[in-house]
Amino acid sequence: MDDTIEAAPAPATVHHGAEAGRAVPRRTGEGAEERFRGLLEAAPDAMVIVDDTGTIRLVNAQTEALFGYRREELLGRAVELLVPGRFRDHHTAHREGYADNRQVRPMGAELELHGLRKDGTEFPVEISLSPLETADGLLVSAAVRDVSDRKAAEERFRGLLEAAPDAMVIVDDTGTIRLVNAQTEALFGYRREELLGRAVELLVPGRFREHHAAHRAGYADNRQVRPMGAELELHGLRKDGTEFPVEISLSPLETADGLLVSAAVRDVSDRKRAEERINELAALVESSQDAILAKTLDGHITYWNAAAQRLYGYTREEVMGRHVSVLAPAERQDEIAVLLCRLRDGEKVEHFETLRLTRSGDLLDVDITLWPTRAPDGTVIGACAIVRDISDRKRAEAELTMLYKQQRHIALTLQRSLMGTPPAIPGLATASRYRPATQGAGVGGDWFDLIPLGAGRVGVLIGDVMGRGLEAAAVMGQLRSAAHALAKTGMQPRHLMQALEAVVADLDVPDQLVTCCYLVIAADAGEVTICSAGHLPTLVACPGKDTEALPAPVNAPLGVGGVLYEQSRSVIPPGATLVLYTDGLIETPGSDIEDQLGRLTDTLSDLFTVGPDLEKAADHVLAALLPDAEGHNDDVTLLLARLPEAPLATVATELPAAPESVPEGRAFLGRALASWDCTIPADDARLLLSEMLSNAVRHAQGPIGLHLSRTATELTVEVSDHSPQLPQPRIAEGDEESGRGLFLVRALADSWGVRPTDEGKATWFTLRL
Repeated sequence: MDDTIEAAPAPATVHHGAEAGRAVPRRTGEGAEERFRGLLEAAPDAMVIVDDTGTIRLVNAQTEALFGYRREELLGRAVELLVPGRFRDHHTAHREGYADNRQVRPMGAELELHGLRKDGTEFPVEISLSPLETADGLLVSAAVRDVSDRKAAEERFRGLLEAAPDAMVIVDDTGTIRLVNAQTEALFGYRREELLGRAVELLVPGRFREHHAAHRAGYADNRQVRPMGAELELHGLRKDGTEFPVEISLSPLETADGLLVSAAVRDVSDRKRAEERINELAALVESSQDAILAKTLDGHITYWNAAAQRLYGYTREEVMGRHVSVLAPAERQDEIAVLLCRLRDGEKVEHFETLRLTRSGDLLDVDITLWPTRAPDGTVIGACAIVRDISDRKRAEAELTMLYKQQRHIALTLQRSLMGTPPAIPGLATASRYRPATQGAGVGGDWFDLIPLGAGRVGVLIGDVMGRGLEAAAVMGQLRSAAHALAKTGMQPRHLMQALEAVVADLDVPDQLVTCCYLVIAADAGEVTICSAGHLPTLVACPGKDTEALPAPVNAPLGVGGVLYEQSRSVIPPGATLVLYTDGLIETPGSDIEDQLGRLTDTLSDLFTVGPDLEKAADHVLAALLPDAEGHNDDVTLLLARLPEAPLATVATELPAAPESVPEGRAFLGRALASWDCTIPADDARLLLSEMLSNAVRHAQGPIGLHLSRTATELTVEVSDHSPQLPQPRIAEGDEESGRGLFLVRALADSWGVRPTDEGKATWFTLRL
């Protein structure tokens, strides 16, 4: 039996109804045709057979299911019925071109094809074409496959590919790039079309390309997943020729077209720079000369550098994981707990000086700086410490401190010897305080002096040589000695200041300025005569009254030159206290001198609501004005002097410059002594007064003043005249009648003296009662 038929003969007629879709077979080929139809129906794809005019001749059930038409709706119709409208014009030309070519076209020929369902919806398809030569002409068999699911999967794959954070490069087994994402374009600088179809070595630096092909071939044989960061030093090459470090993870993809390899490429330039920086810092930490250690918040050591080993004697292995308290002596254990608590609170501890214990049991003076380490969210997770051995510094500081104390003691001893110790003056209550500067050796130029002038008069002197150091102290010593000697002559304050100006000029110390104030207190008259050379105001504190400045002319400091100094005289209430001081008391850093002067005045007013003890008052003033006893950078001098009580009795008279004034003066003295009930030898007093009156009558100009005053302990007799010439004791010859008066005064009086006055001079003597 001949089973051969003509290959898929074109049907002679097309029937409708029950016979639709079946070509009328020739009697001899009915068996072969039935087998052909069975194969057509069994095909997994939709099968559409058209003739050379494009008319559909045969379809199978899959065609009906795929396109939604019944079989009889397709047979005899143009195949363009199944093609979307926008492609129909071109489809006819493609079909005619195929008729000329007649080659088999397999599925998936990289054509974007679409089918059109009866309901008007389009869907992607793949079509394989096969020519069938029959006795009736050319037939073309089209196997149509719906690839909607595959296309959707491809779109999802492409979406995932584009959404990947890394550059994704997919290559086939020949190393040809098949797919890339947008991150690849951004990372390497190429457009997508410049990469697709190119060898992947395009993205590899030239020096690595020869080996890369071998590595790629080796991976094709191995096909294992290689994760990111596989400890390989890899580099990429951008379009502009620059190289950059990368990490690459590889994944094999088995596809119907063969092996594909997915490469996720990550630029690690920033991380590499950070690693290099970390390595540099680690090297610095390890090479540091200071001990550096890290610990947990509960105090267990987690890092220990080489300097820590040298400092403490423990190796890294010996201390890692141990509690940091191993480094503290027993008496400092509580200190460790306190420091850890401060670190847990996020506090940084800087330059904390303490003692630490070495492995050998030695104690070290150390300076520790601790700071908390934090997680990215700011949480404190540990702590680091820098420890510096300061034992040598501590020893040097101790030696310097001892040397400083020695030098300070020497300097202060020198200064106090130059300043001298003012004498205690009967009837004059005083309190003085001197505070050397707390910086340097403490030597400065402050001084004060109390000078008994006789006849119930007292000189008070205070001064300040600008600057500090031994030079200032030396100038101070010279000025104090000169001022004391000049004051003892009884000269008036303005004359003394004029003389001190000459002394400063003679010292030949460039730019040296001195402030100075000299007061003469006359207790019997309740007067104070003052001359100030640029010094701070002298204050007068009276019980029950506000403290006020003593009126005084404004004069320039000593050392300015060309100044004519002026003085003033003021009456002071009984029991008033004079307050003298240097600028160190009120010129303090960070404060205004006027504010500090006001503060001093207020403090004194509060203290002198009643007559306070002067010693307690001096301490209170220093505490109020200098609360930090160790924080002043200039020496400070404070002097409180309460005016002496007035004499118990005084009388005065005026006599002409005539011989009869001598007996008249003696009689005046006798009456006064009798009324005062004085127990002194009256004859001595009358004799001395006679000598002084005789000198005044003979050598001076009248009128002559006679002033007598008595205290509880002494009698003072003072004779004044209008002659500026001071008497000078001289040795009289044996035949001379005069020249012996002052010798008698010197011999019989307990004290005597002469002083210039504005009108002339005054000569006086005292006798103890």
